[in-house]
Amino acid sequence: SSIIPLVCLRTSPSNHQVPSAPHTMPEAMGLKKSEILQGYIDNGDVVGICVSGGLDSKTVALRLRLAGVKVKCFTADIGQPDEDDINDVVKKMAPCGVETVVVDLKDDIAEGAFEAIACHASYDGGYWQSTGIGRFVTARGLLREMKKHGCTVLSHGATGRGNDQVRFERYVNVMDPNFKVYAPWRDPVLLEEFPGRSQMLAFLEKHGIGHSIVSQAKKRYSTDANICGLSNEAEDLESLETPMTIVNPVMGVWPKDAPNAQEEVTLRFEQGRCIAVNGKALKPLQVLQLCNQIGGRNGLGISQALENRILGTKSRGVYEAPGMELLGQAITKVYEAVL
Repeated sequence: SSIIPLVCLRTSPSNHQVPSAPHTMPEAMGLKKSEILQGYIDNGDVVGICVSGGLDSKTVALRLRLAGVKVKCFTADIGQPDEDDINDVVKKMAPCGVETVVVDLKDDIAEGAFEAIACHASYDGGYWQSTGIGRFVTARGLLREMKKHGCTVLSHGATGRGNDQVRFERYVNVMDPNFKVYAPWRDPVLLEEFPGRSQMLAFLEKHGIGHSIVSQAKKRYSTDANICGLSNEAEDLESLETPMTIVNPVMGVWPKDAPNAQEEVTLRFEQGRCIAVNGKALKPLQVLQLCNQIGGRNGLGISQALENRILGTKSRGVYEAPGMELLGQAITKVYEAVL
């Protein structure tokens, strides 16, 4: 790949005290022994956990630390439009007794978006490969940062049902075949201990860690986002009888809610890359940010698809990628003119 990673490191604020790892065996704390985790302990491995600050992240980080595993946490800043402040992840994870490193990968993912636009990288149903790009950029960027911090194992929070588990493990195995990968939700011991949210909440509460789940009463689907685009999937959207319009767009508006007035946009391309918007020279990240705004307010880039997952299952989703759609339509006209 020609994507050049630009990594920025931030550490947790000094006012968060990180407790030391326990010296007691997990069995003494009422925890069942995991053969996988015990292998890491015996080998002296350091596990780098990919975290978001959510319920799963807190549960896994605390559970591994209490088992005696050496852990360090990492999160990627890929311009998530549904994340007000990426540094909140550091604050959310601190009560679990772990340090969290924020890795700035916004320039990397903008480069990834440009490559996807140039080759029209879309998925089933014609939606842009926003999530796939995000997973590759995240896995590569966090793997490199984990190595700098002495980690020997990458732990991801993907379940055994979707594409992400394959993405994380395939990318790590290709980039460094000797780097281990741990999937908590395929560890039989953790699956038995935490079959659902209630068990995770009880576990955190037992150790004095609070976690509030935002009410889903008005939102009947799950969301995953980065600066390239946003995926709305699962729950009510799994039913084909549910209209896609239950989704409340985050990156823009529905076409019916867009202004009636026409907005003219001028995009300049060189060697398949947009280098200027409305006459102003911009870097890839700036181009993507501005095109997200322009496309979003004009109702571009919202689509639905019933995709085929790698495991053979199907998943329906509603996808948003206003900037990629605007740039994609523009480069199509460039190709028509020159090829």
